[in-house]
Amino acid sequence: MKALWYFLTSSFTRGLIGQAIFTAIGMTFVNAIRSVMGLEANAEPGVVFGALLGVFGFLLGAGVLTDWIKWIFGKETPLRHGPPQGKPEWTRYLNVDYNHKVIGIQYGYTSLLVLLVGGLFALIFRIELAQPGMTLLTNDQYNTLFSAHGIVMITAMLLGVGAMVNYLVPLMIGAADMAFPRLNAFSYWVGIPAVVLILAGMVVGGWDTGWVGYAPLTFRAPLGVQLFLLGFYVNGFSSIAGSINLIVTVATMRAKGMTLFRMPIFVWAAIAAAIIQMTATQTVGVALLMNVTERAIGLSFFNPANGGDPLLYQHLFWFYSHPVVYLFILPGLGVISELLPVFSRKPLFGYKWIALSSLGIALVGFLVWAHHMFVAGLDNSLRIPFMISTLFVAVPTGVKFFSWVGTIWEGKISLETPMLFVLGAISVFLIGGVTGPILGTIPTDMHLHDTYWVVGHFHATMFGGFIFPFFAAIYYWYPKITGRMYKESLGKLHFWLMVPGFWVMSLGQMATGIMGMRRRIADYDPALGVQNIHVLITLAAFVIGWSVLIMVYNLVSSARSQELADPNPWRSRSPEWQIPSPVPEFNYDVPFEVVGDPYDYGLSGVAYIRMAPASGD
Repeated sequence: MKALWYFLTSSFTRGLIGQAIFTAIGMTFVNAIRSVMGLEANAEPGVVFGALLGVFGFLLGAGVLTDWIKWIFGKETPLRHGPPQGKPEWTRYLNVDYNHKVIGIQYGYTSLLVLLVGGLFALIFRIELAQPGMTLLTNDQYNTLFSAHGIVMITAMLLGVGAMVNYLVPLMIGAADMAFPRLNAFSYWVGIPAVVLILAGMVVGGWDTGWVGYAPLTFRAPLGVQLFLLGFYVNGFSSIAGSINLIVTVATMRAKGMTLFRMPIFVWAAIAAAIIQMTATQTVGVALLMNVTERAIGLSFFNPANGGDPLLYQHLFWFYSHPVVYLFILPGLGVISELLPVFSRKPLFGYKWIALSSLGIALVGFLVWAHHMFVAGLDNSLRIPFMISTLFVAVPTGVKFFSWVGTIWEGKISLETPMLFVLGAISVFLIGGVTGPILGTIPTDMHLHDTYWVVGHFHATMFGGFIFPFFAAIYYWYPKITGRMYKESLGKLHFWLMVPGFWVMSLGQMATGIMGMRRRIADYDPALGVQNIHVLITLAAFVIGWSVLIMVYNLVSSARSQELADPNPWRSRSPEWQIPSPVPEFNYDVPFEVVGDPYDYGLSGVAYIRMAPASGD
């Protein structure tokens, strides 16, 4: 009963109650104003204002704004550390907490939960696609599920990036916390009402625009599209605030002696991703807000019937949404580069090239957005330059692949679960990368653009670039987070189920695309000859789903039942592995100085860090 009471009084529950109350207040207020002004009934302005006010209500109810409000009125707001007074340690993860490690874990379990929800949506509509004809869902239900699957999975990956960056970066650079702990907490908690809005949109009619929310399709969609657009918009605040915090933290809080080219390689990847977050997110925020206001209050931006330009939305949307692919991928590639030297017992080959290639990918990623619009009627004067710039992305990406191969070459490789997922990530991301230029080249993209080839390519890119590395990171740093080892047998079972399941799914999607199967449709002609492949894709999706559930069971059960982990089970040189597990409240009781290079594995007599002598010694 105490556990239930702790949950009911947590920041999470209070936030949801606050969101519901303030949403109702906002809707009532707008409808009352419209009634006084003699305007006809229109639900959408009230829903939009109520949804935005509800986000404020969530933050207020959860307590995210409490310190800032006190500061406005001149009250002292010292940072609180440790679990809430009189409550067990685990309650920290359901309440507002300013420790970067707690926030990282909050991002992590929320990411896994949202990932499972998005995967469930996919399994439902995959059952529908396993045979021709509409047997389980209506067209509207199918459209809502595949649209929600896209945005929910993207949200899950954004949360996963937040988990890795928040937990690891301060530890890796020797900082006690992030530069702005309160802003860090805000970055996490503002994402929760955003997810609630997206899921609520499914209840009030859903939407059939896909995760891209193209105008003018949004003007004909049900009411749910407004909540989807608003949820997408609000989540942008999380990205922008988190990226600013990260950049300031790395710029100002590195340990003594940690020059830029002595930082762990994951930190370079996190910086490159933060640059994308800080800049591109603002563009999609403008596009989403324009879309919402055009539908809700009649402004004119994208509707050609009112003089608007629908291609304007596509330009604004893809200027963000192509770089955001690298926002997921860059931290994932950083994990690969971080783990390969540990399990190969060799120095990281081409450290500086890998570091700079992350910045190169981020930069070139801003110059390729219009390859998503080759079929939208662009003039060749735009098509050809964007085709060329798209192919240039292969250069910094290729640098990473060659460096990874050089690191593995003649290494003393050990195949624990994290290394298996790293190798799986490399193989899967390679296929995603090889199939990308086919869609970046005008003639082949014109043929394949709206087919399942795109679906297969995108899933290979996301699984190889983020999902597999994310799972590798979870297994690798699990002993650091919990102080216990996971069950290695279950970790390997997860891998050996997920890899063949993914290959069947992704290659099957590409095969149906070549055969003419269009994406974003609920039914297909039996004469197309793709039903058997769809059956295999559906079965593979279920295998992937079961493998992830095995991982979740492994993580939860091992946190209590498994043996205590060694302080440094992987024999890593990274700073976070030189301190106890779980990590102390303030990370490093004794500061350290960087005296060497981070990846000199296999070399005798070289050190990366040197702990300063304790006070009084």
